[in-house]
Amino acid sequence: MELKSTSVGQHLAQHPYNRVKMLNAGVEVSGPKHAYTIPFNQLVAVRCKRGIVWGELEFELPEQKVVRLHGTEWQETQKFYQHLMSIWQQWGEEMSQIAAEILEQQAEKINVRLRQERWLTHDDLSAIQDEVTTAVSSVPLPVERLIEFANCQPCYAFCSKWLTMGNQLLETSNRHWVQTMLKQHRQFFDHIETQPLNEAQCRAVISGEKNVLVLAGAGSGKTSVLVARAGWLLYRKEASAEEMLLLAFGRNAADEMNNRIQQRLGRTDVQAKTFHALALSIISQCSKKVPVISKLETDTKTRQKFLIEQWQSECAEKKSQASGWKNWLSQELGWQLAEDAFWKDSTLSERLAVRLDYWLGLIRNHGGSQAEMIESAPEELKTDFQKKIRLLSLLLKAWKKALKEEGAVDFPGLLHQAVNWIEKGKFVSPWHHILVDEFQDLSPQRAALINALRAQQTGSHLFAVGDDWQSIYRFSGAEQLLTTNFNHIFGVGEQCNLDLTYHFGQNMSDITSRYIQQNPAQIKRDISSLMQGEKHPITILPDNQLEALFDKLSSYVKPNERILILGRYHYSKPSALAKAATRWPKLNIQFMTMHASKGQQAEYVIITGLHSGRDGFPLTERGAVIEQVLLPQTERFPYAEERRLMYVALTRAKYQVWLLQDPESPSVFIKQLAESGAVIKRKP
Repeated sequence: MELKSTSVGQHLAQHPYNRVKMLNAGVEVSGPKHAYTIPFNQLVAVRCKRGIVWGELEFELPEQKVVRLHGTEWQETQKFYQHLMSIWQQWGEEMSQIAAEILEQQAEKINVRLRQERWLTHDDLSAIQDEVTTAVSSVPLPVERLIEFANCQPCYAFCSKWLTMGNQLLETSNRHWVQTMLKQHRQFFDHIETQPLNEAQCRAVISGEKNVLVLAGAGSGKTSVLVARAGWLLYRKEASAEEMLLLAFGRNAADEMNNRIQQRLGRTDVQAKTFHALALSIISQCSKKVPVISKLETDTKTRQKFLIEQWQSECAEKKSQASGWKNWLSQELGWQLAEDAFWKDSTLSERLAVRLDYWLGLIRNHGGSQAEMIESAPEELKTDFQKKIRLLSLLLKAWKKALKEEGAVDFPGLLHQAVNWIEKGKFVSPWHHILVDEFQDLSPQRAALINALRAQQTGSHLFAVGDDWQSIYRFSGAEQLLTTNFNHIFGVGEQCNLDLTYHFGQNMSDITSRYIQQNPAQIKRDISSLMQGEKHPITILPDNQLEALFDKLSSYVKPNERILILGRYHYSKPSALAKAATRWPKLNIQFMTMHASKGQQAEYVIITGLHSGRDGFPLTERGAVIEQVLLPQTERFPYAEERRLMYVALTRAKYQVWLLQDPESPSVFIKQLAESGAVIKRKP
């Protein structure tokens, strides 16, 4: 059957198509220069319209594409339309039976997964979505028509939801799974730690994702979750002790974790390691010679003495070195130097030794060649950085020579060697589950070690516990983006928030959370507490009120309660502490730096040194060019890391914090904290 435009209609319409004819399972629309074949499996809708004189047929294709035929005689148009619809609908009914079978099979595949009663991962979701996409592309009907047929509607609606609402369905399924596990294994979660785990902690422990980032707010029980996770994997037989690797940053943290594991799990075959201990173990298994850690690496005084002696020798022997160092120290650092033989100045040497130690440490951690480091520098810093690297390169050369003579390695060398052995396939990882504590302190070198191990184990799991709000070690190479961009770097997975703190009250949590989240780069979340706490937990006082504050505290602080004095620097220690033992003998007072206080807790905290300018808080000096190039990039938000350091200091207190400000030149943080809810007083 065929339908043509009338000659007048064709002339007036000025349209490329003037004819349509029926095909076996489709239509062909054509004109003098164009022909367009529309198979039924590409035909979404057919519409018949009447104009003032002539008729019009409209053929809709996928993606809202439309082909029109104008200027046809109306009665002929109706006849053709009715004939076409009869055949097209009959074809559609036949095809819908095939489509329904395909969709039913796919729906059953999904239901089989759901009936397995297990955690559905994002990999499961990707597989489901790929299967649904393949199934839908296999049906003989246009996707847009599937909702027209009763036999296709239910299964198509069920399957397509996994494309449009996949994450919500995944979350619903996993929430159900968590509740099932909690009911079946309540005894485990109630007794794995001294106190029953809360719901957020349980959710983190049960998560079956390949990559899990647990954001553990201050005092939210991160160690409990790590121990419980290890226990859960053993309890459920998801991993043996040999298939689990627990990593901590320091020896003390690893020992604490091991003690907890032994106490709570009764196991000695599950052991947390430091990254350096792990690297040492890997190298030992791959090399005939067990690495020896250099005495220069383990003894700070010996290391700094070695570096300063090398520096003095270079300056004495080479005028170019002496001239370069003189320019660096006097111009960039603003140090006053003697005209001749400035390198012999013992005070200067003592001061510089710390810097040399730090700069050489950054270069060693980088591990790249001199050319690679220079290439990595921003264009505006490249020339200056090149000069500084060349000055330091002789010290690095002397360092490597000393290690060789000692037959030893340093810590960065351990990490680099371990990664090389793994990537060469000389070491094969036995670990299916890697659990990492204090993940916010991870450096690119440590991340490379984790990724090298995981690359060998298809389906390996990474369980990372940390808090981006407490990321305060950029100066030692920690890269905050490894936490805030966790899923992008380590793979798709889940973020679990431990949102209940046991260390301080809700009022303290509200102020500190508002303060830290002003930085848009921090991951947003709410921290709750079981107790309301002090009405005004954070008080701002003039810095001359410390002794008056001690007098007041001595009236009610109990002997077993701790008062922690925190400063940005070691020299922030107040002079009043020298007489504290005799003036306030019942008060348990201790001073430490803010960095050292991480992981500590006290009933009361006093923060000193809150003035602006040099040696103030926040630190306003830009690092040396070596630090600017070799450390992770600084954030755009003003004083971002210094703010996190303040957050760490504030959240050490269980009950109250006092901030001692310089009223004449206060820290910028004073105003910000007052705006966040801290109160300002003249006296305690």
